[in-house]
Amino acid sequence: MKIVHVVYSLEMGGAEVLVAQLCHLQREHGHDVSVIAYSNLGTLGEKLLREGIPVLVLGEAPLPRTLLRFLKEFRRMRPDVVHCHNPAPTLQAAIPAKLAGTRSVIATRHSLVAPPYNRGEEIAFNFAARFCDWIVGICDATCENLRRTPGAHRNRIVRIYNGVDPLVPPPANTPAQRPGTTLLFVGRLAPIKNLSQLIQATANAIGHVPDLHLWIVGDGSERPALEAQVQTLGIEDHVTFWGERLDVAGFFCAADIFGMSSTSEGLPMSLLQAMSVGLPAIVTNVGGMAEVVRNAHAGLTAPVGDADQMTKAIVQLTSDPAQRELFRNNARTAYREHFTLEHMNASYIDLYQRRS
Repeated sequence: MKIVHVVYSLEMGGAEVLVAQLCHLQREHGHDVSVIAYSNLGTLGEKLLREGIPVLVLGEAPLPRTLLRFLKEFRRMRPDVVHCHNPAPTLQAAIPAKLAGTRSVIATRHSLVAPPYNRGEEIAFNFAARFCDWIVGICDATCENLRRTPGAHRNRIVRIYNGVDPLVPPPANTPAQRPGTTLLFVGRLAPIKNLSQLIQATANAIGHVPDLHLWIVGDGSERPALEAQVQTLGIEDHVTFWGERLDVAGFFCAADIFGMSSTSEGLPMSLLQAMSVGLPAIVTNVGGMAEVVRNAHAGLTAPVGDADQMTKAIVQLTSDPAQRELFRNNARTAYREHFTLEHMNASYIDLYQRRS
């Protein structure tokens, strides 16, 4: 099949990493795969080009002009499948794809789509989704939220869990595993990630676990405020900001616990990467990440904004090796059975070939 993935940009992010991995696997399976980005190429786009996967950047423009650009490209490319990732690409590409005669048009929502809804945005998305054969939610919570949006096409909404490649420890240039317990976060340093809760919980837990360390891998607008919080709490020796990294396998393999304190979350790639190497997780009780951690019995959850409960979870896991080992085994098993990239790709290929 000729498959075109449509994204807003290819800057580093969970959905973008997923798209890049999906492109590689679909190409390995013999499909003709390319990507169209609306805004800019980004770090991942540059990497895809180096690896021989075509990437076209349209450039930002008013919606009417963007629709015409997509129509022109789809008529030229004549894809069998157009797979739109998130609302803006769906709004921009779904209608032109159908007008160009594309057989299968898919839209995936990679977020939780949590209420309260932006009514205007959801009405616009659901209008564009009329031209999609299927709308994919990446966890049960996302699907349920999508069904409640104004104008939702409930009979076209299906769940496909995200999947990732298993992490393999790199041979060199990896952070050394240090004495004590290392708590790891990997992701964007954005307000929605609510990292201040994880940092506060770490500071609280140090009184009980003096050799606790927090590694923060990623970058974003919140980094200066988070660094200031670390200094104010006086825990600079316990927290390391590593910045944005393309290869994160070494961090996951050297850590002991994965932590995420988002206020809203679908099913983050970093959680699935952690599960692939058997890291137990401590996450806030939101969306797909809590859904997966609970169903897999692979970690502990805490309420959003409750640093004390997250502190208790950190102390509990660091002081109970038997529970950590149970969660490790459960995480690996759940990953192999439900969250591999192969499993996700097979579900999408089946969907590409199904009629709504």
